[in-house]
Amino acid sequence: MNERTKPAHAPITQFANVGNYLLVGGITLQRLAQRVGQTPFYAYDRALLSERVADLRKHLPKEVLLHYAIKANPMPAVVDFMARLVDGLDVASAGEMMVALDSGVSPERISFAGPGKTDMEVTRAVAAGIVLNLESEGELDRAVAAGARLGIVPRVAVRINPDFEVRGSSIKMGGGAKPFGVDEERVPALLKRIGAAGVAFEGFHIYSGSQNLRADAIIEAQARTLELACRLAQHAPGPVRTLNIGGGFGIPYFPGDTPLNLPAIGAELARRLSQVEARMPNARVVVELGRYLVGEAGIYVCRVIGRKISRGQIFIITDGGMHHNLSASGNFGQVIRKNFPIAVGNRMGETKREIASVVGPLCTPLDVLADRMELAPADVGDLIVVFQCGAYGLTASPLRFLSHPEPMEILV
Repeated sequence: MNERTKPAHAPITQFANVGNYLLVGGITLQRLAQRVGQTPFYAYDRALLSERVADLRKHLPKEVLLHYAIKANPMPAVVDFMARLVDGLDVASAGEMMVALDSGVSPERISFAGPGKTDMEVTRAVAAGIVLNLESEGELDRAVAAGARLGIVPRVAVRINPDFEVRGSSIKMGGGAKPFGVDEERVPALLKRIGAAGVAFEGFHIYSGSQNLRADAIIEAQARTLELACRLAQHAPGPVRTLNIGGGFGIPYFPGDTPLNLPAIGAELARRLSQVEARMPNARVVVELGRYLVGEAGIYVCRVIGRKISRGQIFIITDGGMHHNLSASGNFGQVIRKNFPIAVGNRMGETKREIASVVGPLCTPLDVLADRMELAPADVGDLIVVFQCGAYGLTASPLRFLSHPEPMEILV
């Protein structure tokens, strides 16, 4: 199979073009780069963030609450903007907790997940009044101790490690032995301890996997998750007020990927909510998403600083690379490296094509943003755009590697 017959990337239609230039937030890429004042940089489009939330509101049942997992993109400006669009925030560290609280969201609408919360983080979460998603029996003991010291009743939910995995998820967060959550067979005993401890029981958090493009697999996981929660609710020390069923909704990154069928997921979830209401009448169902909310609204932009040919292969050398965007380099969980969608952002109308590799400035063969990809011919000064970079970009990358400057971030 040659380069031209390989599966193509899903069309990147969310960003418009004017002539040769990509538009981001209604601004041409050239002008945006001048406004930022340097390359590389990340740019996130407000309108696209709003459109994604509106699309979810349209297709998910109206009773479902939508939470943003800010680990996907904790840039304060992004979190502040998303906080006005969603119903709650989920954090995974004390640092993220402060960003969430600074956004103005009420602590009652913030939850804290993570298998390795320190005593300091537990204490700060109890003091703030946010919900601690307990990932172990020991975490309950530490929350109770923190509450006693502070004179505050901790608010807790139980994160459950189910005995099933989600088919098609690139990252499996549940099933089997996991550091995440409490094994479902141990949950009844923990619920009894929660009742005896006198803490405020909020509900359950069940999250089985992420980056899934198969609607049928997500539908199956949601059905099993809802049934598991209903069974365990019989052991709860009080009414289940919140049932966080996670998300796992994926976005298309690689050739052959297709967008998720959101209407199918929403229709099936709506059908099952009546069953949940009958068995847990006080529970509000939460869908918690990170990547799906912000991933497609962001781009990474770097500038061409060199062009060379080595033994017949064209290399486009840029001022950005894996130290800024580990995901796009293929070194953040890929088993077989595949290209993110990439374009020459100031040559969008160019019809001529060449096969070229886009590499960064680092002294390692791992610093590859595109491997032998069909692109418009690029030269020194041109702007390379990597799409699908709104999630797990800057903060998931080894920024200090080889001591290059950090990129800027901008919300447009």
